[in-house]
Amino acid sequence: MPDLTPLWLTLQIASFATAIAFVFGVAFAWLTARFSFWGRDFLDAILTLPLVMPPTVLGYYLIVVWGRNGWLGSRLNAHFGISLMFTWQGAVLAGTVVAFPLLFKSARAAFEGVSTEYEQAARILGDTELRVFFRITLPLAARGLLAGTMLAFARAMGDFGATLMVAGNIEGKTQTASMAVFDAVQAGDYTLANTLVAIMSLVCVAILVTINKLASRGRAGR
Repeated sequence: MPDLTPLWLTLQIASFATAIAFVFGVAFAWLTARFSFWGRDFLDAILTLPLVMPPTVLGYYLIVVWGRNGWLGSRLNAHFGISLMFTWQGAVLAGTVVAFPLLFKSARAAFEGVSTEYEQAARILGDTELRVFFRITLPLAARGLLAGTMLAFARAMGDFGATLMVAGNIEGKTQTASMAVFDAVQAGDYTLANTLVAIMSLVCVAILVTINKLASRGRAGR
């Protein structure tokens, strides 16, 4: 029986990364979708940048910021004795960054698709901005948010370059399924490689099929 530890670790890391990306992705998506302000396009470009940036370059930026001698990492290490490098938390950080743009863009499109008339009607009836968001905006954008969340999860699950640079490839600790496949192929262990590839492929196909169904229901409901 092949060792599936990297797969379980991958699912845990991707879950944490997606949850963090969801919180920040939804917040920034709502901000850029509902407000016009100077520098909005530049902010959008910066938030989307990890989507097109080479993984190794992205990993380097993460090291510069979060490494032991990085802008934030040095302070985190000095004041709290915490280092994200070569830990599963570092893998979560890398997964969050690579997954964020997919969730952000999907969420922004979903919010822009919600008519402001419904929100304005709720405000006229006395709802606060917080109630408008949770009772009107969020439910109406739910399909797009769910699709973005699933895409973000798949992206976090499949990351290799950024995660490798930040968290390393430590067996049983930071070795994700993608790294385990690479190592298995290098070692000639095609049983493990085939098993991991098959499982990850099935998960990705299931995610894409679900997203397509959500999109079809969304078009049918218009």
